[in-house]
Amino acid sequence: MKLVALLILFVSFSGFAQIGGEDEVYLGGDRVEATFQGGGMENFSKFLNKEFDYTKVTKPGKMVGAFTIDEEGNVKNIKIVEFFDNESATEFIRVLKKCPKWQPAKRGGKAINIDIKYPMIFREKKKKK
Repeated sequence: MKLVALLILFVSFSGFAQIGGEDEVYLGGDRVEATFQGGGMENFSKFLNKEFDYTKVTKPGKMVGAFTIDEEGNVKNIKIVEFFDNESATEFIRVLKKCPKWQPAKRGGKAINIDIKYPMIFREKKKKK
């Protein structure tokens, strides 16, 4: 089986990851975003980069994973909403299932569920001349 050499680009900026709350109307109470290992989406991207087995990626493409961080900080409701091959999608799900707990988001001091959509873009590595 011939593997395509890939340059993996993570969309690690929190501005690119979509985070949605339990309810989108913000009436009363300040919202505090969920954190991952003392940081935000940057720390989550580092975790993915470390745990993801890139040999499972056989071609370039875009994948978008969606999941919920529950009130206890657990990753739940894992879904792949856009993918280009089964191996990469399966690997993304595997990594999300072993994800450590997050510090949950809060509104008005109370922990809430949030939904996150996380895109990953895999580009073909340019060949050396």
